[in-house]
Amino acid sequence: MKTYDFIIVGSGIAGLSYALRACRHGRVAILTKREAENANTAWAQGGIACVQSPEDSFDRHVADTLDAGAGLCPESVVRTIVSEGPAAIDELIQWGVAFDHRENGAGEDELDLGREGGHTKRRILHSKDTTGREIETKLLAAVRAAENIDLYERHFAIDLITTRKLAFASSVRCVGIYALNEESGEVLTFRSDRVVLCTGGSGRVYLYTTNPKVATGDGVAMAWRAGAEIANMEFVQFHPTCLYHHEVKSFLITEAMRGEGARLVDREGRDFVKDYDPRGSLAPRDIVARAIDREIKRTGSPCVYLDITHQPKEFIAERFPNIYETCLRLGIDAATDPIPVVPAAHYQCGGVRTDVNGATSLPGLWAVGEVACTGLHGANRLASNSLLEGVVVSRRALDDALHRAPLDRPTEALVLPEWESGDVTDVDELVVIYHNWDEIRRLMWDYVSIVRTTKRLQRAATRLQNLRREVQEFYWNFRVTTELLELRNLVEVATLIVDCAARRRESRGLHYTLDYPETDDRAWKKDTVLSRF
Repeated sequence: MKTYDFIIVGSGIAGLSYALRACRHGRVAILTKREAENANTAWAQGGIACVQSPEDSFDRHVADTLDAGAGLCPESVVRTIVSEGPAAIDELIQWGVAFDHRENGAGEDELDLGREGGHTKRRILHSKDTTGREIETKLLAAVRAAENIDLYERHFAIDLITTRKLAFASSVRCVGIYALNEESGEVLTFRSDRVVLCTGGSGRVYLYTTNPKVATGDGVAMAWRAGAEIANMEFVQFHPTCLYHHEVKSFLITEAMRGEGARLVDREGRDFVKDYDPRGSLAPRDIVARAIDREIKRTGSPCVYLDITHQPKEFIAERFPNIYETCLRLGIDAATDPIPVVPAAHYQCGGVRTDVNGATSLPGLWAVGEVACTGLHGANRLASNSLLEGVVVSRRALDDALHRAPLDRPTEALVLPEWESGDVTDVDELVVIYHNWDEIRRLMWDYVSIVRTTKRLQRAATRLQNLRREVQEFYWNFRVTTELLELRNLVEVATLIVDCAARRRESRGLHYTLDYPETDDRAWKKDTVLSRF
């Protein structure tokens, strides 16, 4: 059994920033199921939203977030995270993160702030169009150089350990975690009074997504099995502009491009989004994604187009080098050709239910970032608020952990039960796992995506029930592998999304159902909360 003061699961902005602060207080373990740099954060293009200009204000940022969140954002949570943003940005810069600057009219150097959909002011700090990669690279370098941090790469967190496993426990709390060493096949036991989930989202539960392969909802599934409350999983954000190309399936075209004047048009070049919202291409993501979905279904076209050809080639190549080069390699010159795009699953606004400090309903467990539901995003996330939430709430979560479980209090000498493999064998038919994986993702795309109906949700629930039985049979009868564990988590998260969506009998934000097309504030201006115990 390996004992630490802090155990962090995940190596994105939330987990790494938490670790860099926590290592000043005690020993830290970071578990990550692939290489550490393979995190959702590294894929973020647009940037991080934070008030930095005298023309902007916290009140404006709060108002924009509340507007996008469609009535479900607690204003106190939004105001706390927004107002603590500048201090968190200063920390990122101290850790080496380099944001783009420009020369202002007075010849002075200042941050080059971008604008994205739903924002009324320029407040997006960025590093070209690879902001997430810049943040991930610099924070990971700082973690590797820090003392007191042990980084366990290719260690897949299987399940949380709670005192329910200990016969003599008087109260239920989280006390550790089981993790699979993917290289040796051994399952290790980790012990801590402060376990923090920073595992990101669950985009891979859908057939089409902008997320990396690691985004299989592991943290939400683990927390649910351990008894933590889950909230608002029906609110899955579909990014309006994923590149439509047969060679590249998950390449995001950042919303910052629309912030620089790019317009969504049909094949005739018509700016169709204005038919749905006067803000056009800069409307919040839920509105734009539904507009594209309706337009594709109405016209039978396979995609729509993002047109930034009004900007000079030099500007596009300088501001969006990664996107420009990727498109050019595929035969699309963004300076002269509109870019073909479609919506794709992008971000989960729900997750493990927490307060603004990342504390879950299960003592000893905190959750930060996309895995968590603080309420900041409500029914629809405002663009670039996610990285902000991760870095701000990670600091609050550490302070909360030190308050609830002070380090000067001796760690209880619990002996946790070792992992029991039982009489199991290696999986002999991986094809069955891959088939179930594909079936989950396809049925979620067909029945539980941008537009839903009660009948579609019922069909999804029925099939998922059967799939869960099949997956559980595999789990108990075969030796655990990465593929099997991810499948187990995918089917769990898919079921939670469908359950939440079936309960919400209205349309709000990212949840749109043809059977209840109106918003019902009187009955449904509240979170959808699921509790297992």
